[in-house]
Amino acid sequence: MNDIEEIEDLELDEGLENQADDNTLYEHFRIEADLGQVPLRIDKFLTEHMPHSSRNRIQAAADAGFIFVGDKPVKSNYKVRPGDVVTLRLHQPKHDTTIYPEDIPLNIVYEDDALMIVNKPAGMVVHPGAGNFTGTLINAVAWHMKDVPEFDPNSPEVGLVHRIDKDTSGLLVVAKTPDAKSSLGKQFFDHNTHRSYNCLVWGHFTENEGRIEGNITRDPKDRLRMTVTAPDSGIGKSAITHWRVIEKFGYVTLIECILETGRTHQIRAHMKHIGHPLFGDERYGGMEILRGERSTTYKAFIKNCFKLCPRQALHAKTLGFVHPVTGEQMDFTSEWPEDFASLIDKWRGFVSGTTRDMLKEM
Repeated sequence: MNDIEEIEDLELDEGLENQADDNTLYEHFRIEADLGQVPLRIDKFLTEHMPHSSRNRIQAAADAGFIFVGDKPVKSNYKVRPGDVVTLRLHQPKHDTTIYPEDIPLNIVYEDDALMIVNKPAGMVVHPGAGNFTGTLINAVAWHMKDVPEFDPNSPEVGLVHRIDKDTSGLLVVAKTPDAKSSLGKQFFDHNTHRSYNCLVWGHFTENEGRIEGNITRDPKDRLRMTVTAPDSGIGKSAITHWRVIEKFGYVTLIECILETGRTHQIRAHMKHIGHPLFGDERYGGMEILRGERSTTYKAFIKNCFKLCPRQALHAKTLGFVHPVTGEQMDFTSEWPEDFASLIDKWRGFVSGTTRDMLKEM
């Protein structure tokens, strides 16, 4: 799948309001529909893939002749089909999204001529996009590779193979060559990679493992959040998450999640869907006291936990794939970052002693 830059409603508004006298149009957004894409109205399709732009504005852009499939403008009721190349073209030039090398430290776990494995810290955006055009992981990669003429950070044929959220920590693979990106991209598309995440979620599980299946789509009430629909709904993209309990703390639980698919916010949306939002995940309701006492002491404890790990408690711990050149199985594991480890230690301390006996009865 091609990298996608999210644009702001403001940018689309400007394009609709500032229609120039000439016919020059500049491409602002491009996406190629997956081979498995079911026929879907183009306004709905773009609403799912452009979270900063509303359906009404996308419809207005189509009515103004700014939405194209191939080289032909289409209306809102056009149905996107597999392989369609959809673009948004506006009269004003696009913001400069050129990726420039920036001297930003990288935690490189492994590197060879074909790829590198990076352990991303929480708080770092992986790729330039709306509101984050500098200071990203790919800017750091560009600096690291600046003396390699064959590596062009602005080419979609190399670079990031997959992404994790800004406030999620953990492992990512970067392809250095077009062949490596093609091979790794296919493995991710075919779900032949192995990825596991550790996360702290609200609530107590009666079972020790489970499977979540539910399509992931944009939440119409919040364009920056995903929601879950039924697998047979025809809405959104299919997604499957396997989970197992690692450690129980009564009011919260440390679990491992293994992805069969890799959708945007998949773990965060799936866990919210089954009533176990990630601890500290403000967008999905995890930054509130969802379980436990209402005592002043307990409230202070939770407040301190939020300060200790001021983000969703989610870490991409393992990553496995077949090396694109040698054919060797490659498996990597990363340690918890300090904020995540400190959070778990704090909960272990909370359930020690007499408190543990009380929580065992839950």
